[in-house]
Amino acid sequence: MTDVNISELMQDIGKRAKAAAAELGYASAERKYAALIGAADAIWARRAEIMTANDKDMAFGHDKGLTDAMLDRLKLDEDRIRGIMDALRTVAEQKDPVGDVIAEWDMPSGIHIKRTRTPLGVIGVIYESRPNVTADAGALCLKAGNAVILRGGSESFHSSGLIHECLVEGLVSAGLPADAIQRVPTRDREAVKEMLTMTDYIDVIVPRGGKGLVGLVQREARVPVFAHLEGIVHIFLDASSDPKKAMDVVINAKTRRTGICGAAECLLIHKGIADTLGVDVIKALIAAGIEVRGDKALQAIKGVVLATDDDWGCEYLDSIIAAKVVDDIDGAIAHIHEYSSSHTDCIISETPDHVARFFERIDSAILMHNSSTQFADGGEFGMGGEIGIATGKMHARGPVGAEQLTSFKYLVTSNGATRS
Repeated sequence: MTDVNISELMQDIGKRAKAAAAELGYASAERKYAALIGAADAIWARRAEIMTANDKDMAFGHDKGLTDAMLDRLKLDEDRIRGIMDALRTVAEQKDPVGDVIAEWDMPSGIHIKRTRTPLGVIGVIYESRPNVTADAGALCLKAGNAVILRGGSESFHSSGLIHECLVEGLVSAGLPADAIQRVPTRDREAVKEMLTMTDYIDVIVPRGGKGLVGLVQREARVPVFAHLEGIVHIFLDASSDPKKAMDVVINAKTRRTGICGAAECLLIHKGIADTLGVDVIKALIAAGIEVRGDKALQAIKGVVLATDDDWGCEYLDSIIAAKVVDDIDGAIAHIHEYSSSHTDCIISETPDHVARFFERIDSAILMHNSSTQFADGGEFGMGGEIGIATGKMHARGPVGAEQLTSFKYLVTSNGATRS
């Protein structure tokens, strides 16, 4: 496609999304529920087609040289497709946020005021390799009464296309506009640049991907952005760490799925346990196939690679973790302040005062205590799914579910009140 064609394509998609959003703004909860259940049924019925499409994407990813962790993010099998279906059903079962009364009060002037939830309008979602984001983003935007324009990564082009078709089947079966969930039907990156400047049609952009994508969006977007920045996730082993909890949590946080944003990327170890529990945890990580890049204090442990300055603040999304010995909890907090992406950070400790200090002084979107950072996920938070983990501080923060995809308006009533 030429630049002119891409521009015309995106303008047409934008116009149709805006028209669909106007209708969705007052669509009943029942019709949205029916659309999501219909989409879930379609995905399960067409699972063989989706897996065949995913085989094409996996071949494309191999040829492109994706890492094993990135290929794992891309891969769909029957269990993962069942997970997509279940997530759609979970979103469907949630309470519809549109119209919720957030607060209401009376004023001495005689007016009564309600602040109620209302859709944002049209949401543009730009994401990379995970095809399940197509379903999560489409479902959550629909639940919140928003139209959505989906621009998935080139790697998941075929999988996302089939999933999108299933979402549209659900919309049509429920009598909702097919244009409520649209997918950009090209791998051309010019489409992304167009989306970032479509202020007449898109109300907010949600980028979900690596630092390069998010940086591009933040630099060039004229549309407001909910930033999903990289997950530079820290775990601090306090001196009072319970050995079993520490071992279980760290191994799960790093190894369960290394390519997701909640995977641990840096282990901070209190110097008081560096030669005991710290050694045991690092040896267990190495035994599990993880490359440990440690500071000078950890070089006596066989297999540890000497860390460089670039390892602090690095999102590996791979079987690699940085490790460092710190003097105390304040040393851990200082390190996190310097290198955190404000996504998710965790403390392993049996000292309540230290946990409280960590929670008070670290301002990441998600803070955890004695819990695997792999729980940093909207589905695990009971949201059914998420459109991303917002690491900024405006409007939405942490897992962005349906409720976070709404704004609000004020409804003012009275019995003929006038202002003096």
